[in-house]
Amino acid sequence: MSTLSDLVYAQGRSSAADVEWLHRLAGDGQLLADLAFADIVFWVPTEDDSFIAIAHTRPSGAATLFYRDIVGDRVRPQWRTQVRDAFLTSVIVDSASPDWFEETPTRVRAVPIVHAGRGEDPRVIGVLTRHTNLGDARTPSRQQITFNDCADELFRMIATGEFPDLTAPTSPRRGAPRASDGLIRLDVDGMTTFASPNALSAFNRLGFDDELEGESLLEVVTRILPSKRQFDESLPVVLSGRAPWRSDLEARGVTVSLRTIPLKDRGTRIGAIVLCRDVTEIRHQEQELITKDATIREIHHRVKNNLQTVASLLRIQARRSHSEEAREALTQAMRRVSAIAVVHDTLSEGLAQNVDFDTVFDRVLKLVAEVAAGANTRAQTHTTGTFGTLPSEYATPLALALTELVTNAVEHGLAGKEGDVEIIAERTDDHLEVRVRDTGSGLPEGQVGRGLGTQIVRTLIQGELGGAIDWHTIMGSGTEVTIEIPLRWIDRSGA
Repeated sequence: MSTLSDLVYAQGRSSAADVEWLHRLAGDGQLLADLAFADIVFWVPTEDDSFIAIAHTRPSGAATLFYRDIVGDRVRPQWRTQVRDAFLTSVIVDSASPDWFEETPTRVRAVPIVHAGRGEDPRVIGVLTRHTNLGDARTPSRQQITFNDCADELFRMIATGEFPDLTAPTSPRRGAPRASDGLIRLDVDGMTTFASPNALSAFNRLGFDDELEGESLLEVVTRILPSKRQFDESLPVVLSGRAPWRSDLEARGVTVSLRTIPLKDRGTRIGAIVLCRDVTEIRHQEQELITKDATIREIHHRVKNNLQTVASLLRIQARRSHSEEAREALTQAMRRVSAIAVVHDTLSEGLAQNVDFDTVFDRVLKLVAEVAAGANTRAQTHTTGTFGTLPSEYATPLALALTELVTNAVEHGLAGKEGDVEIIAERTDDHLEVRVRDTGSGLPEGQVGRGLGTQIVRTLIQGELGGAIDWHTIMGSGTEVTIEIPLRWIDRSGA
């Protein structure tokens, strides 16, 4: 399915700044739909004087009109004139009479989306339509009336370019307060004129046991916050409705997330909406995840240290060995342990269990540099292409296998000579192909070494990674080893 950006850019009439504005506004689509108790659809103009839907949000507290997704559809004939008039006149246009949609009476409002960028003249870049289901009409409650009033204020601000406010910080969707979680309406002086039942419950849990209406929200919070606790310096500005900011309140073991949306009329502040949500459990889960991630990083760090200790011991033992064969075996073991340590060191630096393998391989090549500097051998290594991000369960065996292959290319392919070793990585969505090519003496066609290194590589690539490996001689001279690894098991969300 096409994204909002794809749909907007496909029309060829919007700049990157316009797309950012539309993204921010569409991000508040759920808020607008819940306040208006209606479906909200965003439209942008097309080259042939029509409009196409780029986003649609259904209300969570009312029946939707659109049971099928209309994103990507062109505007319907019964709305085209109204949408075009709003776009051309920069004025909110309401339907003169109920509009029938699939045998359901509806009321449609078309709101011009005005982009008021810094240093630029305001201009209409799209249209928002509100589709209210009149078939589900009932006597509105005080909360519904207040919600509708708030929606009308935001629609008016959209039509004048005062909403969204690009200076407002963005936040993760998880735990963000919604209208249904709790809404407080403030006047220009920061006094509460309305508090929904959920908002009042959230403040009751914080320790406030009175009515919020008629109270200064800033004074209420000052009374319930522990006197010795440090809090965000911007909190007073948020609670008075003066800044489009977000903050958390913590008291009595309860955490309430706040988001303030100042309401303006032609640049003059007239009040504010404060959304609030009890996020105590969410914050506890986040803290547990942070603790878990820190523990995992520490484990990787300790494993890396232990492996480096083992590698150092092997190096010392190799230097004291009087047998050339034993010295070589210990040196190879040291190199293999060091390659595994590189992966754990990289994992200890971040939260994700995925690895930027290009960074890992750059460090692996440094291990081979000691071999390249061996007696009578001068090898230059080159890397082409990118490996990309791989899960740790892929990174360890691949790093170890490539260490073996590059080391063999230097030690045996270029033994006592000067030459190059090239590593070529090609990645697609489905597989990773790596070729290790040297300019050495080459192998007889079809004949592969039988040493421990070759056995290790086969076990890692075929057994652990489910891939394939092939050795063959390059025409003229040199050996090329090709590795193909399927990536179908990789979790794309972390790639």
